[in-house]
Amino acid sequence: MKVAPLKDLKKELSYLTPEELQVVCLRLAKYKKDNKELLSYLLFDASNEAEFIETVKSEIDEQFTLINRKSTYWIKKGIRKILAGTKKHIRYSQIKTTEVELLIHFCKGLARFTPSIKRNKAMCDLYARQRILIENAVGKLEEDLQYDYKEDLIELGKF
Repeated sequence: MKVAPLKDLKKELSYLTPEELQVVCLRLAKYKKDNKELLSYLLFDASNEAEFIETVKSEIDEQFTLINRKSTYWIKKGIRKILAGTKKHIRYSQIKTTEVELLIHFCKGLARFTPSIKRNKAMCDLYARQRILIENAVGKLEEDLQYDYKEDLIELGKF
């Protein structure tokens, strides 16, 4: 089956009635968890971004406490899973300040994590990559926001 380009999909969606559009959205949400999560974000969380950020931050904190610390394998796997979830929430939002705040919170959680990740090269590299992503995202923000986040970046650099 050939997949239609976004332009064609947008054109076809404009022809649908609100009821038909609702059926299409619900059908999409039924078949994939990511679609359902995105639809939930758009309907319930997009209007209050600050509350969304706080909810995701608390999820990140909870996931850090639930990591299996029996071996470095499970620790790395748990941390990567937390990062994947964080990135998924960033994709849903598509707002640069949300991206910066969530990545900073993830990095702070990683720096506080015990046992320390400083002895593991893969985790140190993951931390360094996230810092670079934060720096790039901060560079795209307005100057006053850049100044606010620079202090957090300096704190992350002390790790």
